[in-house]
Amino acid sequence: MKLQQVLGRRDVFALAFGAIIGWGWVVLSGSMIDQAGSLGSVIGVLLGAIVVSLVGLTYAELTAALPRAGGELGFTYAAMGPTWSWWCGWWLAFAYLGVCAFEAVAIGTVLTSVAPWLRGSPLYSLAGAPVFGLAIVVGSATALLIGILNWRGASISARVQWTATAGLLAVGAALFVAAAASGDVANLEPRFLGWSGVLNVLTVTPFLFVGFDVIPQAAEEIRIERRQIGAVILFSIALAAVWYSLVQLSVGVGLPLAEHARAELPTAAAASRLVGSPMAGWVIVIGGLLGILTSWNAFFVGATRLLFAMGRGQMLPAGWARLHGRHGTPIVAIAFVTTASMFAPLLGRQALLWLANAASLATVIAYAMVTVAFVRLRVREPAMERPYRVAGGTIFGPLAVAVTCGFVLLYLPPSPSALAWPFEWGIVGAWVAAGAAVFLRARRSPAWRDRHAQARALLGEFAPSGD
Repeated sequence: MKLQQVLGRRDVFALAFGAIIGWGWVVLSGSMIDQAGSLGSVIGVLLGAIVVSLVGLTYAELTAALPRAGGELGFTYAAMGPTWSWWCGWWLAFAYLGVCAFEAVAIGTVLTSVAPWLRGSPLYSLAGAPVFGLAIVVGSATALLIGILNWRGASISARVQWTATAGLLAVGAALFVAAAASGDVANLEPRFLGWSGVLNVLTVTPFLFVGFDVIPQAAEEIRIERRQIGAVILFSIALAAVWYSLVQLSVGVGLPLAEHARAELPTAAAASRLVGSPMAGWVIVIGGLLGILTSWNAFFVGATRLLFAMGRGQMLPAGWARLHGRHGTPIVAIAFVTTASMFAPLLGRQALLWLANAASLATVIAYAMVTVAFVRLRVREPAMERPYRVAGGTIFGPLAVAVTCGFVLLYLPPSPSALAWPFEWGIVGAWVAAGAAVFLRARRSPAWRDRHAQARALLGEFAPSGD
C-alpha cells in the first residue's frame, strides 16, 4: 500500500504556504496591533517566526531523511518507539481535524458576517452564539466539495491548491502595494505597547504558522529531490513571516488605532480606506476565503494521510489504510474527515475559538515530540542518510525542544493564555480519553508486537538500522 508520487515543487510550496495562510490575517491583525502596537505586533510575529523556524529546521531534516506518509509517525517511531509514535499521531490527528472543522465553521461564518442580509433568522444558539442555516449549508457543502476533490486524486487537489494560493498571493500583493502608495505612517502610533503585548502576539503564532507540518504527511507523494523538500518547508515559513509582517504594517498605516475596535475585519477595513473604495475590502474578503480554502485543503491532505499511515502501521484498524482502486487515494480516511468537517458547522461561531485553541495545544505537543525525536536520532542514528542536514543541529535541536515545551506551558494553568474551562479542556479531555481506549486496543493486536513489520509499514525502505 503505497501512495502515488504526483506532487512537484510548485505543489509542495502551495501545500505548505497555503496551509499556513488561512483566515487569521484578515481578522486578527487589528487585535494584535491593539495588544502590542503596530511595530510591536511585527516584533511578535517575527519572534514567533524564529521560534517556529527552530521547529521547521527539525522538520526539514527529518522529512528529507524519512519521506514517508505519516511523517511525524515515522520520526517518533524511529527515535522513541511505537507508544510515542502513536500518541504523536493521535495529537496530530486532533490538530488537523480541529483545523478542518475550524475552516468548515469559518467559511459559513464569514459569509453570514459580510452578507448579513442573506443569513435569515438563527436556527438556534450555542454558548450564546447564534447558528444560521446559511452557515451550516455553506460549510457542509464546501466540506463535501473538498472531500470529492481529494477522493479524485492528489494531482487534482494540488491543482486547486495552487490556483487558490496564486489568487491569495495576488490579493496580498495588491494590499501591500496600496499600503506603500497611500498609507499614512502617522497611523502607526502607538508603535510599541510593551513586551506583555508582544508576548500575547507570540502565543498566537503557533496558530498563525501551523501548516508547514502537513508536508511530512504528503512526503510519500512528492516527486522532487529529498533535499528540496526540506528547503521548501523553511522557505514557506520565511515567506509566511514576511506576509504576516506586511499585513500588520499595511493595517497599521491604513487604519487609525481608534477604528480597530469598530472593524469586524480590520484588514478589509484598512484596504477600503487605503484605496478609497469598499470594493477593496471585498477583495480582501475574497483573499481570505481563498486562504480558508488553501488551509482547509492542505490540512485535509495532512489529516487523511496521517490516518492512512496509522492504519498501514496497525496503529488503527487496517481498513484505514484502504486505497481507492482507480484514484489511489485513502478512501476511508477521506470519508471520515469529510463527514467530520460536514458536521462541524452545527457547532456555530463560538466553536471557532474552542477549536483554534484546542488544536493549537495539540499542535505544540506534537511539535515537542518531533523535536525530541530529532535530538534522539542525531544520537542514535548518526549514520542515517540526511539529504538535508541542519548545520548546528546539536545546538538547534535542544533549543527547539526547550522552546516547544515552553509553548506547551503557555496553554496550561496558571498561564493567562491557558485553555478555558469547560469547553476547551472538555474537548481536549474527550480526545485523550478516546485515544486511551483506542491505544489500549491497538496494543493488544498481534501486529503491534511485530516491530519489524510495523517499522517497515511506517518507515518503508528508510527504516533505521536499529530496527
